[in-house]
Amino acid sequence: MSTPETITAPSNTRTAHHRRYLMCRPEHFTVSYKINPWMEPARPTDTANAVAQWQKLYDLYLELGHEVELIEPLAGYPDMVYTANGGFVIDGRAYVPEFRFVERQGESPAFAEWFRANGFDTVMPEEVNEGEGDFLLVGDTILAGTGFRSTGDSHREVGEVFGREVVSLNLIDPRFYHLDTAIAVLDPVEGVADGGPERANIAYLPGAFDEASRAILEERYPDAILVSDEDGSVFGLNSASDGYNVIISPRAKGFEAQLRERGYNPIMVDLSELLLGGGGIKCCTLELRGAK
Repeated sequence: MSTPETITAPSNTRTAHHRRYLMCRPEHFTVSYKINPWMEPARPTDTANAVAQWQKLYDLYLELGHEVELIEPLAGYPDMVYTANGGFVIDGRAYVPEFRFVERQGESPAFAEWFRANGFDTVMPEEVNEGEGDFLLVGDTILAGTGFRSTGDSHREVGEVFGREVVSLNLIDPRFYHLDTAIAVLDPVEGVADGGPERANIAYLPGAFDEASRAILEERYPDAILVSDEDGSVFGLNSASDGYNVIISPRAKGFEAQLRERGYNPIMVDLSELLLGGGGIKCCTLELRGAK
């Protein structure tokens, strides 16, 4: 798994980097249970529309030059489309999830099997964790969320698995139950030598975190984009960035303007059908970071 080539974007300040993602077609998507505030089983869902919206995201990644791998969707697991929860991958090593709710626990063996079959050093967890939903890599640091899904003990475990610094952040608003709904990593590559900025930056929703966590974020990321609750509540932060192109919800108008001001290129993709299950662009996108 060698480092892919870098694609230079038409910008003096930002560079798009080739990424590799894992996705799952939402062939079985519906909302038949409630495990987050967005889910309302009584509200009708349109599986065909979910597939069509998802397809636009998949096609866009390919159009931007990224690689997309697919995992087979399992009947009876409508949330499997949210592959970000299916693991956390750094340097060719995959840390498998242990889902909090029984409704999703059957997904873990399928993700573990996929990682093994595709040559990843696969690590089974002992602690409750929901993969890249609650673990975000910023430079060499792992930002780790807790409060609703992944436990604090998983923060220790993920640090041991990857040998990286882990910064724990406490989520307090049930609408933002995973870290990737409240923080967007804007720069997947850090370091001028690797074609990235000197320091990777983030965007985040201050109100999603307790006071201590906000203080940590303010100290570590003084240049972060602070996103409004209005944009956060349409899952504007649940986005994917290659360092130049940032895929966001079309309803996150303020965030779109903030990104443009910083030299990023926001691209809008509507995943409103999948938001009925409490997921967005990042939820549907698991980063596969190969060994350097």
